[in-house]
Amino acid sequence: MAWREASQTLIVLLLCTFSLVTAGTPTAAAEGSRLESGELTTGLVPGPAKYSVLLPPGYDSSGAVYPLLLLLHGGDGDNSFLKTMRPTIEAAWAAGDLPALVVVTPDAQRSLYVDYKDGSQKWETFIVTELLSHIRKTYRVSPERSKTIVSGISMGGLGSLRLGFDHPEIFGGLASLEAGIEPALSFDAIKVRNAFQRSPSFFAERFGNPPDNAYWQKSNPANIAIARRDSIVESGLQIYIEVGDADMFHLDEGNEFLHRVLWDHGIAHEYRLVQGADHLGRTLPGRLRDGFRFLTVHVLNPVPPDNSYAVGATLVKGLKAMRGVDDSQPRPPLPPTGP
Repeated sequence: MAWREASQTLIVLLLCTFSLVTAGTPTAAAEGSRLESGELTTGLVPGPAKYSVLLPPGYDSSGAVYPLLLLLHGGDGDNSFLKTMRPTIEAAWAAGDLPALVVVTPDAQRSLYVDYKDGSQKWETFIVTELLSHIRKTYRVSPERSKTIVSGISMGGLGSLRLGFDHPEIFGGLASLEAGIEPALSFDAIKVRNAFQRSPSFFAERFGNPPDNAYWQKSNPANIAIARRDSIVESGLQIYIEVGDADMFHLDEGNEFLHRVLWDHGIAHEYRLVQGADHLGRTLPGRLRDGFRFLTVHVLNPVPPDNSYAVGATLVKGLKAMRGVDDSQPRPPLPPTGP
């Protein structure tokens, strides 16, 4: 009980701090956007399932079909996360970091966006089937994967990774911020320092009691990336991962591990370790906009390939051939960094 009370107090304090930090973000594009909420009756998760939607300026009069961004909240958050992030999104619109699009945040409770092993709650299934279908029928959003992206913070970063890796046929790209993941490929390898905020009963409710390692692996982004490597690569899924190197939950360790898994398995991605950044604080709105810029440039409005150094690249290619360097072969693993 003491552990639970301490955990809940910590989370409330973090959420309050996050709200205060993001509330000060500029709102240059505030006029004309609209925030609304809805509910969806479902048998897949405890219902009715709540969600919030942010519509861009001009939505009602334009008649245009917009891209869709699923923006996933963190642990113990809810769909009001979208209201908190609204100033950051509007600032991104105003600066051109993000094109006009429809943003949706479902209330996923503290589910980890996973289908529970006992079948009592199926959050991943709900989001990619009933919720996505409902949003596409209710709002003018494109069904194309090149116009469908997912992003999130903390638990939402974890959800973004899982949804993107499991469903690259749905999502053209993902931007995961400080994902709540552990540096492990087996449940038994998780250290307390990387999961102290989650009690044994928390894991048991989602992955079985005791936790089923095989089921956990099917839900763990690093394992999913290895198992579904070919489908992820062939789909061209655009992947952005970032975390602060001062993360109070040590999530930099799990995200660094995932980065190395993707590197070793030849899965293209962009990875940023943000110097001096904690789990929350004043760096977060700007970091989220960095993720938005990535999704804009690599998915929604991709820029042409850079051929400005074509002549030099041809010379380097010839030199590689002379020295027997074959870039068609898989990238070798990095050597150990210690003795």
